Amino acid sequence: MHAGDPSSSSSSSSPASPSPRDWAEMRPLASGGVTLLNAHFTQHRFERHSHETYSIGVTRSGVQTFACRGARHASLAGDVILFNPDEPHDGSRGTDAGFGYSMLYVDAALVHALVADRAAGSPTGAAHYFKAPVVHDPQGALLLQRAVAAVAERQESLHGEERTAAAVQALLGRHGEVRVDWAQSVNAGRQRMALVREYLHVHFADDVTVQALATQAGLSRAHLTRAFTATYGMAPHAYLNMVRVRQAQAALRQGGAVADVAAACGFADQSHLTRRFKGQVGMAPGRWLSHMQAG
Repeated sequence: MHAGDPSSSSSSSSPASPSPRDWAEMRPLASGGVTLLNAHFTQHRFERHSHETYSIGVTRSGVQTFACRGARHASLAGDVILFNPDEPHDGSRGTDAGFGYSMLYVDAALVHALVADRAAGSPTGAAHYFKAPVVHDPQGALLLQRAVAAVAERQESLHGEERTAAAVQALLGRHGEVRVDWAQSVNAGRQRMALVREYLHVHFADDVTVQALATQAGLSRAHLTRAFTATYGMAPHAYLNMVRVRQAQAALRQGGAVADVAAACGFADQSHLTRRFKGQVGMAPGRWLSHMQAG
């Protein structure tokens, strides 16, 4: 999974040694737009991060806990997890037994297309934003489990697409809301933070300083960190690590060697990349790449 308190940054400590019961497998749908993660963790803790996709999953066993939207949540076996794009969260076990779960990462463009279909003829439009990060919904969980099973089938992309669409539309219909994009009505403070975020996306390979970010925003260094965390749910350092990992994923899929990718994406060395990568993705870069290519 992936899922602290929004006022805290991600931990810089190394993750605990993996337990023999810790495992994770990823499979992208051959037709694109959907990636499946099946995993079980007893020791691994996810750093605070977010995804560009919708992240829709079901807890299969145990208890997983995560902080999202200013509160701590627990997902029990059978519960459904619903993260919107760019929604910060962390993740860890809720009991010594750990937790198992399945997660579908669905591209925002695909979800928006499904929403547009439902919105046709509706005066208020269709829901496109999940209201809560975890819900107890046995019927929704069953739809998700069917989608997970279909995406896992080889040579059955059409089946995976259909099941995923059915699950997404049903869950948005039951647990979604219509929201106006904040970017359409930003205030001056958000505009300043947007400049800082853009700076991090452009300068991810640099040794970024708080002063550089404060200069972009026209704020003091202390105020900058507080304001950015309040706006985006994670501290600038955690956000920068997230951007670097996303850049590393893209570079690895384009054939870059891990050591070269680490240097190009602003990590001190390959070991630094591996720690941050595992903290957000749940597996080392090379293993992640082999799973994505096998799909």
